[in-house]
Amino acid sequence: MLNKEQFKKKLNSINGRGYKAYKDIAGEYDFGEFILFIDYVQGDPFAAPSRIRLRVEQNKARFPERLFSNKVRRIALEDYITRNVALAIKKYVQGNRGTGKSGLIDIDSCGQQILEKTSIVINKQFVEARLSVGLPARGRQVLSNQAEIMFFEEIPKIVREALYADNINVAAAEKHVLLVEDQEFIRSRLSEKGLVAFIGEGSILPRRSGVSDLPLTGDKVVPFKTPPSLRVSFETPNNGLIYGMGIPEGVTLIVGGGYHGKSTLLRAIEKGIYNHIQGDGREWVITICDAVKIRAEDGRRVEKVNISPFINNLPYGQGTKCFSTENASGSTSQAANIIEALEMKAKLLLLDEDTSATNFMIRDVRMQNLVAKEKEPITPFIDKVRQLYEDYGVSTILVVGGSGDYFDVADTVIMMEEYVPKDVTKEAKEIALTFKNLRKKEGGQGFGSITSRIPLRKSFNPQKGKKIKIDAKGLHSIVFGRSVIDLSAVEQLVHLSQTNAIGYSIYYALKKNYINDNYSIFEIVKNVERDIDQKGLDVISPFYGKHPGNFARPRRFEIAAAINRLRTLEVVVKE
Repeated sequence: MLNKEQFKKKLNSINGRGYKAYKDIAGEYDFGEFILFIDYVQGDPFAAPSRIRLRVEQNKARFPERLFSNKVRRIALEDYITRNVALAIKKYVQGNRGTGKSGLIDIDSCGQQILEKTSIVINKQFVEARLSVGLPARGRQVLSNQAEIMFFEEIPKIVREALYADNINVAAAEKHVLLVEDQEFIRSRLSEKGLVAFIGEGSILPRRSGVSDLPLTGDKVVPFKTPPSLRVSFETPNNGLIYGMGIPEGVTLIVGGGYHGKSTLLRAIEKGIYNHIQGDGREWVITICDAVKIRAEDGRRVEKVNISPFINNLPYGQGTKCFSTENASGSTSQAANIIEALEMKAKLLLLDEDTSATNFMIRDVRMQNLVAKEKEPITPFIDKVRQLYEDYGVSTILVVGGSGDYFDVADTVIMMEEYVPKDVTKEAKEIALTFKNLRKKEGGQGFGSITSRIPLRKSFNPQKGKKIKIDAKGLHSIVFGRSVIDLSAVEQLVHLSQTNAIGYSIYYALKKNYINDNYSIFEIVKNVERDIDQKGLDVISPFYGKHPGNFARPRRFEIAAAINRLRTLEVVVKE
C-alpha cells in the first residue's frame, strides 16, 4: 500500500496527459486518517464515474458498538452515516471542474425510506464509505491539480465530518437507529395480533404532490385518527407505547367519497413495507413484509401463467392454465399479476379500483342476466377474494368507491371521511342484509391451484455484443442485454438503487447457476436472498470485494416481477 505522498506524485506525473493516464492511480493509499481505495477508473470524463472507497479503522472512527449490534441497527446506522456523508459532500465539494463529470463527488442518495444499501459498511473493524468520483479533465486532458484538491482537501473534510463518531451527533444517530428498531419490532408482532398493517395515531399520510414523497404541510393537513373499535397498541423497546389503527387479517374494504383519502391510506399502507425516517409522517405506518400492490397492466407480456382461477373458457378453445400473451388486456394482466405474487408467497394483496380492470373486479346482477356465465370467461375478483383468504390465508385490502357488492365478502369496512377513518363494518353488513344482493356467485368451490414455473436459462441473455449490459434507466426500467424490462406498474419500488440491484440479482442468479432449468422462480430468488443474508448485498456485484456499485436491497416480489416482465422469458410449468 502506498502513502498519500506517493499518491500525490502519481497525480502530478500524469498532469496534462490523455485521460486514460488516470488508470495509473488505481490502487490503495494510506492517508493516515483513512485508507483510500480507487477500485475503478472511468475511461473518459463522460463515462460512468470512477469508484472509490474511504475506510476508517474503528480505533479512529470510534462508533459505539451498540449502534450496530444487530442487523436492524446496522442498516439504520449505515443509512444515517450515508445521509451525513451526503451533507458533507454538499458542504465541501466545489463541483464542476471541467468536462463531463469532472469534479463530481457523490454517494448513493437516501430518500424517506431506510433501506439496506451498499453506500456505507460498518463493522467492528472499520467504517467505509463508497463514493463515485468524476476525475477532472479539460476535454480529455488530465487536470491532476484539480484532482489533487478533491483528494487532499475535500475528501479528508468529508471523512472527518461524517466518518468519525466524535464529529457527528451521536444522540441523533442513536435516535435514528432506535426508531428503526421499533418499527421492525412492530412489524414482527403484527401477525401474532392477527394484523396485516398498523397506522399510528397522528401519522401524516398525504404527500406534497404526486411526484414528491415528502409529507404534506400546512393548516389543512389532518393527522391520522384511530377508530376506537380498531385501536391496538404496541409496547416498543425504545419509544414506549405506540397506539393506532390495526387492520386485521382477512378482507378489508376502504370506502368513502372521492378525495376523502381512500387511495392516500392505501398508498401509505403499500409503502409501510419499508421503515421511514423521523419527520416523514409515516414512521408508524407498518405493513407486513409480504404485501404486494396489484394493478391492471395493459400490454405486458405474460409467460405460461395459470390464470384459470380467474379466467377460463376463452374463445377458440384457448386454455388459461398455461396462459401466454405478448399483449395482455387489463383483466388478464391483473389476473397474472395476482397469480405471480401468490407464486412468490404473498400474504397480503393491495388493490385500488382506480387502477384495476372493471370487468375483473365485479360483474353485477344485470350483466349476469344479460351475458350468461358460459359466455363470460372472467370470474370476477369479488367471487375469489374470500376463497383466497380461506384457502391460502392471503388477506386483501381493497379501495372501493363504486360497488357495495363487496360488503358481502368483507370482514372489515373502513370509511374515509375528510381523511378521518371510521369503522363502518356493522353499518355495511346491515346494508348488505337490507338490500339483498341478487347476483350469483361465480367462484366455484375453491380458489384454484397456484402453479410454479421454471425459467429456462436460454431465455436470459445479459450480453449486448461482447459486453454485459445491465443498467437501471430510471426507477422503473432495466436494460438487460438487448431487452428492456418495464417495471412501471411495479409500484412498491422506491429507489433507483433497488432497480439497479434487481438487474444484478438476475445476473447473479445466472452466474451461480440458480437459473438452471430446474429451479422455480421462487426457488431462484430465495437462493439469491439467502446469499445476500449470509454475505451481504455486495455479493450480487460483479465488483465483489471492491466497490459494489449503488445497490439498495429489493424484495423478492420485485425481483420476480422483473423476471416475469423480461420479454425473452421462457418457462416450463412445474407439476
